[in-house]
Amino acid sequence: MPQISSRILDATKIIGPAAPCHTRRSCGGTAVAVGVNLEQTRSVSIPALRWIDPPAGPAIELLDQTRLPAVETIVTCTDAPSLVDAIRRLVVRGAPLLGIAGAFGVALAAARGDDVAAVAEELAGARPTAVNLGWGAGRALDAYQRALSAKRDAPLAALREARSIADADARACAQMAALGLALVPAGARILTHCNTGALVTGGDGTAFGVVLAAHRAGVLKMLYVDETRPLLQGSRLTAYEAGRARMPHAVLADAAAASLMAAGEIDLVVVGADRIAADGSVANKVGTYGLAVLAHHHKVPFVVVAPVSTIDFGTADGASITIEQRSPDEVTHMAGRPVAPSGSGAYNPAFDVTPPALISAIVTESMVIQPVTAGNLRVLNQGT
Repeated sequence: MPQISSRILDATKIIGPAAPCHTRRSCGGTAVAVGVNLEQTRSVSIPALRWIDPPAGPAIELLDQTRLPAVETIVTCTDAPSLVDAIRRLVVRGAPLLGIAGAFGVALAAARGDDVAAVAEELAGARPTAVNLGWGAGRALDAYQRALSAKRDAPLAALREARSIADADARACAQMAALGLALVPAGARILTHCNTGALVTGGDGTAFGVVLAAHRAGVLKMLYVDETRPLLQGSRLTAYEAGRARMPHAVLADAAAASLMAAGEIDLVVVGADRIAADGSVANKVGTYGLAVLAHHHKVPFVVVAPVSTIDFGTADGASITIEQRSPDEVTHMAGRPVAPSGSGAYNPAFDVTPPALISAIVTESMVIQPVTAGNLRVLNQGT
């Protein structure tokens, strides 16, 4: 099982000035930090993911996102099974960071002398909807196998590829923020869903990165944060990051979004994505599709922000996307306590699919896709 350490956060540290970013810890080896950069939001005081070299490693340290914002808990994964368990339990989550975690997981297997191909396959299947996970693991596996064939240091090649993916994601976040900012009107009141910030990327975030850019540019009036049932990634994590960035924000019940739009209080909806099909259909945290329908009805622009790695050109359309079904306990229980009568069933898809006709634009690091059509996505594919 993963090793765990934790510390309680003072409430003033959650909503007040950001704590110092720790890019290294005293661990006896070299730490590569992902998710924290001194030029970024400083929304977390320890990085979302870190690689630990020997002699303390090889290992991967993860900030346990199931425990935020009350407790910062470090989960240390020393082998592939512990990392797979952490991915399934949402200790580490979010499409871009899952891609990074998948790559470092392959590097960990290579450093340990494990069956690297088998580990890559196990990692890719840990969360079937998130395309970045298998993509990252596959890239690290390819680098490992090429080095093995060339009789070079194969574990080092896998690790370098993982680091390259993390670095590229940080750059992609900055590019998406710059492109997405052009879609934000002055005095914008933005609604977002789930969590898409530094906790789940190598940089400032995808959708949250655009919101942060708007805040820095002085054009954000208010960020409305869906609580995001059933695991509250919005109220626990996005509000956590927004508060530490000193961003004006308010948490709302998911069901309140409709009345907020009807009152004319929302200018833009910005969300992330876990997989985008070739026709432009977007799989994202469950509840996203409902927001898109509401936005379409109220004529509010609905924008998806995601790196090119999230686009799966091998998946033809939304109906072809496998939707992860999670434990009923996440719906019938809250913080481990039952909230539904014993024996009640539950429907708990982790994601839903939004068709392209409801999406105003998809912002990637390469370009803004507008309108969202299969043809425009093919142009992007040809240019990458």
